[in-house]
Amino acid sequence: MANEPIIEVRNLTAGYGKTAILEDVSFEVRRGEIFGILGGSGCGKSTVLRHVIGLVPPLKGEIFIHGKNLLESDGREREAILKTLGVSFQNGALFGSMTLLENVRLPLEEFTDLPDEMIDQIAAIKLRLVGLRGHESHLPAELSGGMQKRAAVARAMALDPDLLLLDEPSAGLDPITSAELDQLILAVSRNLGITVVVVTHELDSIFTIADRVVMLDKEARGILAEGTPQQLKDNPQNETVRRFFNRKPLIETEWNQEVSQS
Repeated sequence: MANEPIIEVRNLTAGYGKTAILEDVSFEVRRGEIFGILGGSGCGKSTVLRHVIGLVPPLKGEIFIHGKNLLESDGREREAILKTLGVSFQNGALFGSMTLLENVRLPLEEFTDLPDEMIDQIAAIKLRLVGLRGHESHLPAELSGGMQKRAAVARAMALDPDLLLLDEPSAGLDPITSAELDQLILAVSRNLGITVVVVTHELDSIFTIADRVVMLDKEARGILAEGTPQQLKDNPQNETVRRFFNRKPLIETEWNQEVSQS
């Protein structure tokens, strides 16, 4: 069902140690959509992602994936839940001493009993899906930043997940390469039926790919707004949301004042 939630985050208090950086955060991601988690630097975007994929236990709250409580699962049940997720971290996290094919092989080697020949075939297919045919034997350092990001997406899709989570996929890329990556994300979602969660602050990408978003705020320590990107731009719920979606500085800095007076 199109509106069926594939992820449900309920009253999540997130942080490290005893320090909470987000409190009582709740949202759901619907099957088949591209969902954005937005906000300024330090607002907790990547922290939420780490909690959703089980890397960090929350201070409080519940996380359901496919209707199953991730935090109460363990052993084979937890492994089965996590195998439905594909994750690409901000820097790609590719192993520099391994070729692209070897990088994409890793999840298949870890979580399947497939023969090596079939693993190679699947890994090569995933690389072709992201436009990297012919680059299987290249090391990450031999490729551009955009190609490395694509390879990371290929590895995230190795186990045919129905949920793909991308942390700042456009970070550090030039505008054209970023736009190409946006088109890849759209193609993966629309053509393969994969639900995508994107953590980003890139407005161009947000308006290109996101169906719905939540905006986090450092001061509020929670969700400041939720809706489609266009809704939040045209009808902002408060001044901070308006400034974010219109790229307006929050305050005029002393440096700006000095330049204007000089």
